[in-house]
Parts: sequence; structure tokens; C-alpha cells
Amino acid sequence: MKYIEKLHYITHDIPNLSHVEQAQFACEAGAKWIQYRCLSKTDETLLADINAIAETCDDWGTTLIVTDHVHLNGKADIQGFHIEDMDADFTAIRNKVGNDITLGGSANTIENLIRLAKQGADYVGFGPFATTETKANNFPLLGIDGYYEAMQELKAANIQLPVLAVGGIKIYDVEALMQSGIYGIAVSGAINFADDFIAAYQDFYTMIKESAVN
Repeated sequence: MKYIEKLHYITHDIPNLSHVEQAQFACEAGAKWIQYRCLSKTDETLLADINAIAETCDDWGTTLIVTDHVHLNGKADIQGFHIEDMDADFTAIRNKVGNDITLGGSANTIENLIRLAKQGADYVGFGPFATTETKANNFPLLGIDGYYEAMQELKAANIQLPVLAVGGIKIYDVEALMQSGIYGIAVSGAINFADDFIAAYQDFYTMIKESAVN
């Protein structure tokens, strides 16, 4: 089983702080997992960002995951991809990128979680937990109960899958979410828009570590 960090930090298109700067701050805060999420640039610009972030990640021993853009595999030092399309054929994507690449997916239903597990996803971002301005979507909010139900069903089906809560998560949500039995949490806005980026990251990391039940 591949190494999956319990706190996934996700970069985002925001004013006054580039993706490269976000990644630098995250690494300085101690991040061991950065998901570069940029759907607004050309391949040339994406690769410029990715190469700069990869260099920073190498310096800090941080795993770099890229959202979508699987066609860039092999063109930069990318450890994995996160596929946001909930209907994507993970078997086909896995065959394309090979077994060494970490492959994560997104899900909103228990059925999606089970399908991704069977198709070889290394982890799944399950959400949205709550309303989020970071990523526009119309999927139903899961709330705390949604995670408890999902983890119970996965356990009953004897499915081992690192599930990360994602979507509008605040620091005060972490303890209850982790108590549901999920593996970890993915965060963007609550760190990016905090008064102190590094302190916010470290608060999330500490809370996840202290609240984990597995």
C-alpha cells in the first residue's frame, strides 16, 4: 500500500498568492503532501508551476500530487494525480500511468467510494462536507453523519480505503470528522485565507493527529 498523508493541502487560484507561493508556505509549515489544483492554465504554464513546486517539494521531502492533467505524467517530477471526475474510469487511468503513480479520486456517494476502491484508487477525497467557495459543485453536503455511514458500510464490506473528508472543513470540524473513522482531511480555503497560513496548517495537522482513531 502506498504512503498516504493524513493532511492533504490543496493549492488554489487565489488573489495575491500564487500556487508556487502557496506550496512554499505549506512546506515551511511542515506539509508532507501538496495537491496542485489548477485548471485555468496552459500546459506550458502548468509545467512551469509544477517544476517550481516539485523543486520545493524535493527540498522538503513532500509528496506532489497534481489534480487531473494526467497527460503531464512523465513530463515533470509528479508523484501522483487526483482525478476529480467522479465518473472517470480508474482502471483505464491506472493502466495509463502505471502502478508506481499514486492515484486518488473524488466521490460523493458510498457507491462511488466502493467503485473507486475496486478500480484501484489509492485514496479518495469524499465530500463535500459543507459549503465551500473553493470549488463550485452541486453535490449534496455529506455532513458528519455522511462520513459515519460511509465508514460503517466500507467496514461491513471489508473494504480498506483511505478516505479523506474534503469541502468547507474548518478547524473545529476536525475532531468529529476524524472520530468517524476516516483516514484524514483535505483542506484549501481554511488555510489559504487564514490570517496566518503557517499557523493554520500546523493547527490542522495537530488536530488531525490528536483526533485520529486509526
